[in-house]
Amino acid sequence: MPTRLVTKRLVLRLPRTGDVAELRRLLRANREHLEPWNPASKAGEDPTSITEVANSILRHRRDWKHGTSYVFLIAERDSPSNFIGKIALSGILRGAMCGAHLGYWVSHETQGRGVVTEAAAAVVDFAFGPASLHRIQAAIMPRNARSLRVVDKLGFRREGYAERYLHIAGVWEDHLLFAKTRDEHAR
Repeated sequence: MPTRLVTKRLVLRLPRTGDVAELRRLLRANREHLEPWNPASKAGEDPTSITEVANSILRHRRDWKHGTSYVFLIAERDSPSNFIGKIALSGILRGAMCGAHLGYWVSHETQGRGVVTEAAAAVVDFAFGPASLHRIQAAIMPRNARSLRVVDKLGFRREGYAERYLHIAGVWEDHLLFAKTRDEHAR
């Protein structure tokens, strides 16, 4: 199964242990930008510490090996070691569901250039191709207009509204639920 995807402008790849410093730099530079969209850190825990970033990369690699999650770091093709975001298929269930959750983020400076849509299109192709998934789901806060545009452009259908769905930035947030199946993707 490929661990690297290439699009017109981007390179997406599985994180490596040597990526700790660059990923840490990206996370720290975008801490305020990402805070409203991420779960709050546990008291005394810094998700941008060298230890936490290194452990997350090891976890991503282990999960990839076991087929329970596929995480890609996003970089522009002309600067493949300078990351601009991250995209993941997580919570993968095989068997009757055969699906995953799609999640993504890009740096503040990168927003509004279509990078997430381009990266997500490649990951959706990967999901329904090499990863052999049947269904991809996405949960998005109603006020996240940029993210809502991404799933719309990719042909995800709205399935519902989940009140107090995820604990984000210390608050139980409502989310809109979207999905796309392999047969819908093939159309």
